[in-house]
Amino acid sequence: MTAFDVGLGGAECRLELDGGDDVPLPVDRWHEDANDADHVLLDACHGPTIDLGCGPGRLVAALTRRGIAALGVDHSPVAVALARGRGGAALHRDVFGRLPGVGRWAHVLLADGNIGIGGDPVVLLRRARGLLNGRGSVLVEVEPPGCGLRRERARVDGGAWFDWARVDARAIRPTAARAGLKPRWLAERDGRWFTELVRS
Repeated sequence: MTAFDVGLGGAECRLELDGGDDVPLPVDRWHEDANDADHVLLDACHGPTIDLGCGPGRLVAALTRRGIAALGVDHSPVAVALARGRGGAALHRDVFGRLPGVGRWAHVLLADGNIGIGGDPVVLLRRARGLLNGRGSVLVEVEPPGCGLRRERARVDGGAWFDWARVDARAIRPTAARAGLKPRWLAERDGRWFTELVRS
């Protein structure tokens, strides 16, 4: 069982951060079809796309319906089963482990706060960069301006602590630069913020 399996099962849950913040997780959004704000990311995908931390697979399923080759990756078998149930392709893997298509993906998705996976956004962005082909991009959902870059410990509803991070719309540029990436654009829709990162 993984930390996020409660939410993957549909129950309301919260991300507790050791800095004192308590953040409700968007469980309903995970399980719904892609919404208007999600299309900021989806519309930027023009070739094979890998979604790191795909959860129940709404973005993978949406891309598949558009005829774009897409693969979800999640460390939760519950998430992978849900993603496959929606008609998406998904693998039960660690995003830092062996993945198919290294160096050949057109896009890497990091939505729903997944820039926080592993607790070090620079390491994660370097991993994402290594998955891309020469013209590829990393499509990232970031926090609204205000929190900067925060590396912290987190847990879901009183469970075990794990490493997590948050990056806001202002901090993404210097953070990406340390991974050899730079923003092509930054956009806000419905209170959510997104950026496309390309090689520097």
